[in-house]
Amino acid sequence: MSFRSTVESMSKIMDDMGITELDLERQFLFGVYRKHIHLSKQTATAVAMPALPVSENAKHTTSEPSNADASGYALKSPMVGVAYLSPEPGAKPFTKVGAQIKAGDTVILVEAMKTFNPIKSDKDGVVKEILVTDGQAVEFDQPLIIIE
Repeated sequence: MSFRSTVESMSKIMDDMGITELDLERQFLFGVYRKHIHLSKQTATAVAMPALPVSENAKHTTSEPSNADASGYALKSPMVGVAYLSPEPGAKPFTKVGAQIKAGDTVILVEAMKTFNPIKSDKDGVVKEILVTDGQAVEFDQPLIIIE
């Protein structure tokens, strides 16, 4: 059984049993070689938060996914990590709602394993909606931006 199929089957077992963390350890040749694998899955937790006033400027730069018109192309995260909308704290964001972008433009950074990975648009268009906030944890294949 390949490593990938082993991880996939363990992931399915974790989902079925409601397990979020699992440590696997295997010893070979009298303990000379030791292989240790730690699998961890994040679970979504709903937390009730009081409504906070949002500035008019913040309403136009990011937005929550709307149930209204969800047409357009969804640019998805290629990895699990933390999304950042600007290259550094306090800097101008890569893009904003209504901005014209071209294929190859960096629109978000996703930090994974202390490496900042630029997420580039793979098509030309206008940013219709930004689905994540700065510093938000994102999952693999999670929609980040809607492009029209």
